[in-house]
Amino acid sequence: MTREEKSQYIDDLATRLSESGVFYLTDTAGLTVEAVNQLRERCFKNNIELRVVKNTLLKKAMEKVEETNYEDLYGVLAGPTAIMFAEVGNAPAKLIKDFRKKNDKPLLKGAFIEEAIYTGEENLDFLSEIKSKEELIGEIVGLLQSPAKNVISGLKSGGNTIAGLIKTLSEREA
Repeated sequence: MTREEKSQYIDDLATRLSESGVFYLTDTAGLTVEAVNQLRERCFKNNIELRVVKNTLLKKAMEKVEETNYEDLYGVLAGPTAIMFAEVGNAPAKLIKDFRKKNDKPLLKGAFIEEAIYTGEENLDFLSEIKSKEELIGEIVGLLQSPAKNVISGLKSGGNTIAGLIKTLSEREA
């Protein structure tokens, strides 16, 4: 790779990092070609972009992104590294956990999710359990609707009871 190609690659990777709110750094070394192809296929189906990157170029790209500080991830940039870009924060973690039912890798090196940095394999279970933005919004809407539904239901049933009482009383007087 020429110096110009490296510079262009770093610029492209820096742009991708700055545009993405979610990415995971993994170790896929030791996987067979067949296993890597299966992983790529699962990533594609789950709208996750998988790239194998050189650590030095990735670090330079991270340093180039001015609006975010990735320093906590520099320590995991050793050995083979694959980066997974996703739209949903827990999607790569779920995919990794599911894929590891039949394989011993990929291993989680680190993750960047909406300004938060997680390092180490021990965070995989936690990351797979966090809720996506859409799931949280759905829960909040459900919680907000619940009291309103109860009030409306109470008014409807109470209204029927009151109307029934008034009708019965008016019929009695006649």
